[in-house]
Amino acid sequence: MLSHNVFFWLKPDLTDEQRAEFVAALSALREIPTLHTFLMGTPADVADRPVVDKSFDYSVTCLFDDMEAHDTYQAHPLHVAFLEQGKPKWVRAQVYDMD
Repeated sequence: MLSHNVFFWLKPDLTDEQRAEFVAALSALREIPTLHTFLMGTPADVADRPVVDKSFDYSVTCLFDDMEAHDTYQAHPLHVAFLEQGKPKWVRAQVYDMD
């Protein structure tokens, strides 16, 4: 199983409409058939501790059966469309992949 975790920091001056567009495009990724599991969220309201980072706006965790499924996801038209629509809306995206 491969876990693909992505964290997004959105531009602070986005309008409500632009944020909604980002969320809709991000949510659409769950329709990509090679995904085993898709989780999406915002920082949880957990206690502040030195090791907890709540500075991001949205994150996704995508689970894939194998690297081939991950690579197919990366090239899928929904993912490509998300990148085209999303990149202008974020200041940072951070990816953590693990086996």
